[in-house]
Order: sequence, then C-alpha cells, then structure tokens
Amino acid sequence: MLFCCSGCSLQWSRRAQRSASATGERWSDALVSSELPLLVSGNMSRFLNVLRSWLVMVSVIAVGNTVQSFRDHSFLSEKLYTGTPDFVNGLQARTFGIWTLLSSIIRCACAMDIQNRTLYHITLWTFVLALGHFLSEAFIYKTAPLTIGVMAPLFVAGFSIVGMLIGFQCITDPEEISGARQKKRN
Repeated sequence: MLFCCSGCSLQWSRRAQRSASATGERWSDALVSSELPLLVSGNMSRFLNVLRSWLVMVSVIAVGNTVQSFRDHSFLSEKLYTGTPDFVNGLQARTFGIWTLLSSIIRCACAMDIQNRTLYHITLWTFVLALGHFLSEAFIYKTAPLTIGVMAPLFVAGFSIVGMLIGFQCITDPEEISGARQKKRN
C-alpha cells in the first residue's frame, strides 16, 4: 500500500470504510479501489514536489562545488580534507569535481522525472555513497575532521536519504493507477 504519512493513510482508510459500507464490499477491497488516483494526485504529490525542489537545490549547489574543485584544488584542503591537506592535489580535486558533477546531473534528472523508479533508486544511492564517503573520511581515515565543511554534506546526505525514503512510498506504480482507473470505468 502507498502511505505518504499517517494523515494520508488515515484519510485513505476512512474513505475506504465509507465506500465499503455504502456498497457492501469489504473495506480492504475498497481501499485499493478508485480512491487511489485521488490520493496520489493530492496529498502525496505535495511531498514529491517539495522533494523535487530539494533535489534541484542540492544539484545547483553541487555544480558550484564542481566549479570550485576545478578552479582551485585548495578549496578541498581548506574546507573538507583539513586533517591531511597535503593529500589533496589537482588530480584528486578534479576527480572529486567529476563525481560531484555526475551526482548533480543524476539528482537533477530525478527531480525532472521523479516517478521513474530506477532513476529514483540511483539518486538515493548517490546520497548513500556521499554519506558513506564523508563518514569514512571523518571516522576511519581521519582525513576530514568534523568541521562545518564536512558536517554540511553529512547533513544534506542524511536529510536527503530520509526524504527520499519517505518519498519512495509516495511514488505510484503505473499499473496501480491504470488498474484503479480501469475498475472505476467498470
């Protein structure tokens, strides 16, 4: 079942119970009836629109970080890898810039086509990889102590993962919507 939040699920459940009592069918059958498209297009899409805006904002910031990485590699040694700044060189900065640019493109593409489940999964993984990278640099390799330059990407990645996991429940399968519309026509 698709539940964006407890309010959506409660509202959906009440509608299903009213529909079931009026038609004499079980309320669980009514739960997946013609109410699905109404809910998907209503409350659930609001959250996805906020998520889309967040993804675009994060993508634009990532493009700025990419430009900084290509322009001056000291950006990384001064802001992120302050534990061992001598490890940061031009090659590492450009590699970081390309990785950031690729993540930005994937996130922006997901914002444009948020209903694409494959693209949604890939976008979620970009945040998981970023979180894993910065956590490992901070706690395992000790190259990036917890400064504001490291805590900001950790916060963005963590917040994005939580938002995308919530948003994943709001994404509908094309078969569910077409099936609900087909039942409504019959």
